Amino acid sequence: MQLVGRKPIREILFIIMSQKLIIYTDGGARGNPGPAASAFVIYNEEKKIIEKGGKFLGKTTNNQAEYQAVILALPRAKDLGAKEIEFYLDSELVVKQLNREYKVRDADLAPLFLKIWNLSLAFKKITYTHIPREKNSEADAVVNEILDRERC
Repeated sequence: MQLVGRKPIREILFIIMSQKLIIYTDGGARGNPGPAASAFVIYNEEKKIIEKGGKFLGKTTNNQAEYQAVILALPRAKDLGAKEIEFYLDSELVVKQLNREYKVRDADLAPLFLKIWNLSLAFKKITYTHIPREKNSEADAVVNEILDRERC
């Protein structure tokens, strides 16, 4: 069986054919600002995990890490052929800003917002929904694994 990354090609083709992905993202900083990481967990419509990913960010704020998680996830969703994405985040501020309910007043968040806006143009539809922290345990676990690996 031929593999692409860790997924069999037929599974990748199934993902691409569904064209809708569900993505949970999280960002966290130990200290604010402090050592930070961002992560995402991508599911298909049947809520099966397709991929997990994340990145150590160095010293940054929690809100910047939350934005960076969405920035990390968008190109992966595009690579997987998504046309529609449902994002779930436990940061109410970031969700309200991405939904344009709140203005982005922080000068460090504005370029991140703009980057997400530009990346979003590749998709037919994107929604951002706030969820309680307890419902974001998979993405939170990836963030903590990255920070633990970096000995933060």
